[in-house]
Amino acid sequence: MNHPGNHNRNETKPHMKSVSMKTITMQTKPFLSAMILAIACCGQGMAHDYFVIKVVDEETGRGVPLIELQTVNNIRLYTDSAGIVAFNEPGLMDQSVYFHISGHGYEYPKDGFGFRGKRLSPRAGESVTLKIKRVNIAQRLYRVTGAGIYRDSILAGQSVSTQRPVLNGQVLGSDSVVNAVYKGKIHWFWGDTNQPSYPLGNFHVPGAVSRLPRDGGLDPEQGVDLEYFVDETGFAKPMAKMPGPGPTWITGLVAWGDEPVDQQMFAAYVKIAPPLKVYERGLAKYNDDKNEFEKLVEFDLDAPLYPNGHPFEHGDQTGRYIYFGDPFPTVRVHSSPQAIQDLSQYETYTCLRQGSRQDSIEIERENGKPKFSWKTDTIPYTPELQTRLIRQGHLEPESALFQLTDDDGKFVEMHRGSVRWNEYRQRWIMIATQINGSSLLGEVWYAEAEDLVGPWRGARKIASHDKYSFYNPKQHAMLDKEGGREIFFEGTYTHTFSGNPDQTPRYDYNQIMYKLDLSDPRLH
Repeated sequence: MNHPGNHNRNETKPHMKSVSMKTITMQTKPFLSAMILAIACCGQGMAHDYFVIKVVDEETGRGVPLIELQTVNNIRLYTDSAGIVAFNEPGLMDQSVYFHISGHGYEYPKDGFGFRGKRLSPRAGESVTLKIKRVNIAQRLYRVTGAGIYRDSILAGQSVSTQRPVLNGQVLGSDSVVNAVYKGKIHWFWGDTNQPSYPLGNFHVPGAVSRLPRDGGLDPEQGVDLEYFVDETGFAKPMAKMPGPGPTWITGLVAWGDEPVDQQMFAAYVKIAPPLKVYERGLAKYNDDKNEFEKLVEFDLDAPLYPNGHPFEHGDQTGRYIYFGDPFPTVRVHSSPQAIQDLSQYETYTCLRQGSRQDSIEIERENGKPKFSWKTDTIPYTPELQTRLIRQGHLEPESALFQLTDDDGKFVEMHRGSVRWNEYRQRWIMIATQINGSSLLGEVWYAEAEDLVGPWRGARKIASHDKYSFYNPKQHAMLDKEGGREIFFEGTYTHTFSGNPDQTPRYDYNQIMYKLDLSDPRLH
């Protein structure tokens, strides 16, 4: 596995070797367009046509994205990643206008009638700053993907932090992220991705790179400057188009090797048939010359263990392993390219007898208690399996690995997330989405454990999304600050699976970055 401190020995070599100059030029067009727009706005006075509303966190003073301002006649506006709304509504300028103010995890004060909002007097060229209370422990920072990330800031003539603030790689929306530091840069990959020109987009993995903050990249509190790999039209190109019909998804992204020049990158892939059935599973290897993943080996669909989730490397007295967390890291394999390809070498930490399958479950015991150990050829030990074992009377609740409960002692069942070692806390820490919380997949929790396999006890809710999904959150350990005191994670913000038919304009089906300060006493 690579380390963030590694630098690319071929730093001056372009990373998009197979992309033509025409493609590179098209990739820069969104940035140039945004700059031209900003210059035109300021030069011709267009920015002064807007009444600028900025919503800031009352504790930090930072602009808050994804805050809704709704007029009495239901005009809905959303703050951009700088917390700005550029308002110019014919008929509502130069008079008193009431705005209802709300946002996931944030709360505006109530007035005497119970309304949360503010009466403003919009006038072109003027501005106002509104303070809002953060209820979330985690801070919402900005949107990573999609169009119009800093739309209102550009309209208002404000400076922005990223190079392509309104459209990048012609990406309107992207599903779940995986990333790794590979050959000196962060490599980012997502799932299905929307484009402006047609309802169907890229279903075979888009990708991008960004510089590490220590190598000239943005401070993670400011944003991420993504450089997409694009096709001849300027749209984010397919990076993992495995043979066969249907979409390709990747997971288990592993950058193996300590020296950048010798590094190799692997990803598990699946092929999807309607409605959402996996009909093929395998391992792909990254081709640096083509900037694409290529099929390396196909896995047996009936194999109980395979790479899945967000991996990390860790060593113990028996050797170095790659652990796969989804979110709990109960699957591992020896850290080598050969082992990664061989499913017979994968192990799961479990109390089931070796060889157990879903229809043949038996607990292994020692002195009457469940005996947990690493076993090959056995179904993975997951939260779903543990719940089943407890309900069927096979496992005593006090022997469970996953005992995450809230302050009221209520069990919190995790869906997806990631685990990493944290130097500041000197613990393994987990960021994961709860299933069946106050929203189906919208509640994000934090937990710690002294051992990476657990037991995991106690949890704190750090972010909430009311009647909206925020699934597949991932920590970005390469972005940690202050020795791990400040960590960053992102997830997919979407109405999908939430039961909410409403879609937040521009934000829906995109990645949003959060920051969590681990010194916050509410976490402990």
